[in-house]
Amino acid sequence: MDKKTLIRVIDSAMHRVPADLVIYNCQIVDVFTGTVRPGSIAITDGLIVGFGDDYRGQEEIDAGGAYAAPGLIDGHIHIESTYTSPEEFGRMVVPRGTTTVIADPHEITNVYGLEGLNYMIRAASKTELSVRYMIPSCVPATPFEDAGAVVNAFDMQWPMQDRHVPGLGEFMNVPGILEKNDDDLNKLLVALSMHKVIDGHSPGLEGAGLNAYIAAGVKTDHECTTVKEMEDRLERGMYVQLRDGSACHDLENLIPGITPYNYRRLILCSDDRQPKTILGEGHIDSHLRKLVKAGIDPVMAICMATLNAAECYKLEDRGALAPGRRADIVLFDNLKDFGVKTVFIEGKKVAENGRYLLSYEKAPIYSVRGSMHVKAFTEDDLRLHLKSDFVKTIEIIPGGIRTKETDLHVKLDADGDFVFEPGKDVAKIAVLERHHNTGRIGLGLLKGYGIQHGAVALSVAHDSHNIICVGISNAEMSAAIHALIDQEGGFVLVKDGKVIASLPLPIAGLMSDRSGEEVAQALEVLHNMAYDALGVSHTVEPIMTLCFMSLIVIPDIKITDRGLFDMKKFDFVGVEADKPKETVS
Repeated sequence: MDKKTLIRVIDSAMHRVPADLVIYNCQIVDVFTGTVRPGSIAITDGLIVGFGDDYRGQEEIDAGGAYAAPGLIDGHIHIESTYTSPEEFGRMVVPRGTTTVIADPHEITNVYGLEGLNYMIRAASKTELSVRYMIPSCVPATPFEDAGAVVNAFDMQWPMQDRHVPGLGEFMNVPGILEKNDDDLNKLLVALSMHKVIDGHSPGLEGAGLNAYIAAGVKTDHECTTVKEMEDRLERGMYVQLRDGSACHDLENLIPGITPYNYRRLILCSDDRQPKTILGEGHIDSHLRKLVKAGIDPVMAICMATLNAAECYKLEDRGALAPGRRADIVLFDNLKDFGVKTVFIEGKKVAENGRYLLSYEKAPIYSVRGSMHVKAFTEDDLRLHLKSDFVKTIEIIPGGIRTKETDLHVKLDADGDFVFEPGKDVAKIAVLERHHNTGRIGLGLLKGYGIQHGAVALSVAHDSHNIICVGISNAEMSAAIHALIDQEGGFVLVKDGKVIASLPLPIAGLMSDRSGEEVAQALEVLHNMAYDALGVSHTVEPIMTLCFMSLIVIPDIKITDRGLFDMKKFDFVGVEADKPKETVS
């Protein structure tokens, strides 16, 4: 703020000059006191300068008795996982009341390194949404897979200095910290030396391990699936992010643990949220509806969606309605359904009745397209060579992204390759390296997906984003993978060797250059075709479920381009299982 602006703010607050804007006849939601009071809000130069019905403005807006709340903040999201560009993401979520997001761009950074981050920054500048990017901590996520780039502690130093960067993105490599890996410790020290926030990712971690993880400087966690996990972290001073996305719905499981004493350490986040979910259910506003429906006080819920995140990430200029804070304001029609009437960002009306009001242009994508660098392969490269028909399978646990190992008998051909059996819920899964033409292919078997025909291939495969493919035969899988490469990544469904549905994602193989509505429509077609034409089980989300089958930091068993990985053993394992011991009679 310069002196001229400071003088205008003071004079507006003192009634010496009219404010730029006055929003009158509203119910002000005060997250500092936990109250709601009638009044008017005066705004000058994008800042709130005062409350009171005696303020006058160059522009005055009648709120019609609506509830004025601080702009909503998503405490942790990967914009890439919306499959839309930052500009489109902003256009979708701002009309739902979201004015700030804490985004972790580790998806695109795992493909393109810091150039991916730079693209995301350029694209975010085209939207009114305030996007604060964390610096990805795990590129690659682990040393057990091949990503498109490596970002070490030295690389982080310059971008971490930016005052708009809140800190270090979710530190998924928990063993790296606990085992004192030198590079991981150096990354922590970069953030700690600059007094930045370090986000966590520690599913199932407890006891001494959790103590050490937090003592190392990790401040948040969004991977709690039980109240016990949440309480363990709150007791140790962490902020816990209550996640409700398209694939992971932990919020409802954690609501019973919310109390008037601990709610100030709770933050709302979506992590991964598809356009269909945003356009149909909403964004952080949908979290508010679920909280209030479950009996949480609405002002407490709004505080979790605003002030808590602002305080955690040291955004002292927002998160509440008060003099000197940004005029990021949402007008809700009530505090039960949270229908959004109008949204203001820095005092500018940016959305009304569900519509984004501003025109915008998109940032060029030439620096982040053409990301499919796959070494030539044949169907034979997808063959398993097993000596036993008793195998380990990755079994999907519906409703989340965790898996378990299930050992069972399958049919093999004369050379030991898996043979799909109609009606049996086991299919082949492959991960192909797509960044450096290495030719690495990891092969395994997947249970619980339900596919009975064709194949599904995608280039969104957390976190290194190689190609992941599931199918009933090598021929179908090969056809799907080749079609995926030809369209620059995205999603492909194949049946009888022909593409029956697809969504190209030319931006790093992760995001579309189309509108959110077009992406949502294409995803709906993909989902319906996956269920109806390929026989995928209705108990799973057919696309996003597969995206997480290579995320080896989530228990229990996953697959990378290097093979099957058991997180409990924290090592690669063969597809063949140990035969059960025979019972002695």
